[in-house]
Amino acid sequence: MKVNNKYYRSIWLKEKDPSVVLSIDQRKLPFEFHVVEFKTVEDIREAIENMTVRGAPLIGVAAAYGMYLAAYNQPAGNYAEKYFSDIAEKFKSARPTAVNLALAVNRSLDNILDEEKPADRLNAAMQTALELAEQETGYCQNIGRFGLPLIEKISKEKAGATVNILTHCNAGWLACVDYGTATAPIYFAHEKGIKVHVWVDETRPRNQGARLTVWELSQQGIPNTLVTDNAGGMLMQQGKVDIVLVGSDRTTITGDVANKIGTYLKALAAKDNNVPFYVALPSTSIDPSLRNGLNEIPIEKRSGEEVEFMEGMLGTGLKHVRICEEGTNISNLGFDITPARLVSGLITERGICQAKEEDILKLFPEFSDTR
Repeated sequence: MKVNNKYYRSIWLKEKDPSVVLSIDQRKLPFEFHVVEFKTVEDIREAIENMTVRGAPLIGVAAAYGMYLAAYNQPAGNYAEKYFSDIAEKFKSARPTAVNLALAVNRSLDNILDEEKPADRLNAAMQTALELAEQETGYCQNIGRFGLPLIEKISKEKAGATVNILTHCNAGWLACVDYGTATAPIYFAHEKGIKVHVWVDETRPRNQGARLTVWELSQQGIPNTLVTDNAGGMLMQQGKVDIVLVGSDRTTITGDVANKIGTYLKALAAKDNNVPFYVALPSTSIDPSLRNGLNEIPIEKRSGEEVEFMEGMLGTGLKHVRICEEGTNISNLGFDITPARLVSGLITERGICQAKEEDILKLFPEFSDTR
């Protein structure tokens, strides 16, 4: 996508210096557009953990680039299996909810260990990272194409009037290498000339909606309005939301969806107000080994500091401001589970299906062997 009319992906290999991986520092947006350099495994592991890079598809690709840096800096000696396996485990433990992370790391590890020579392992790691980046981009493009008719249909029903879309968190190109998942149909609709407007949830406590989605949509010229996290239900009651589009960090084979905390409440409000609630996700976010999202999907518990403090621009610099009494007991769950019964459909790179096992398997029959 474009930033100030220049094309960017959210992660890439530095031109003329293959020892450096580059990415957009999402912690500094929208106040500063900063490209950060990663030169070591630890650089990328920390970036995933502290959310310099975030979004299920992106952290998978970032970890694959991390495995590439591991191969680039691999020590001499016959320690390849333990060396790469240990690094893979470090990446997988950085953020446990998003299944994309483990899938990407395991794929990279397998490809690396299939080779015996250091140069071949390095090449395998690089090719895996590049292929995953292209794969995720292609998946998002297809999600956009399959999701577009949903917006087109609403536009026709409204005689060309603006289609109002509600989002939660950031499932855009920043989170997905390019195009995004939940945003891809919006971008395709906008490019086709369909009038769209996006209600953007703040997405506390890290405010990815306020800081990232608003910025991203505005860079592409798409009308949007920032709203508090609790405003969605009222907007739906007032008939001001035509469709809800969200992403997913992990979805079970039965259609239960793990997404940023607060998604479940939006799904409940959508159900009560007969507003379609769609989840846009690549197949890399589907975990065919899980059947019960509430019981089986690991929910990341993040530092209470993210709730205790809010970050924003004050004067010329970013500042942290405490919003509760020091010593307050805090719980900071990163995700919640939306049951399949509340999901109108899953928008994937192969088409739209109901959030049901039989329908998911029709699109992805290969998952039958991994349940």
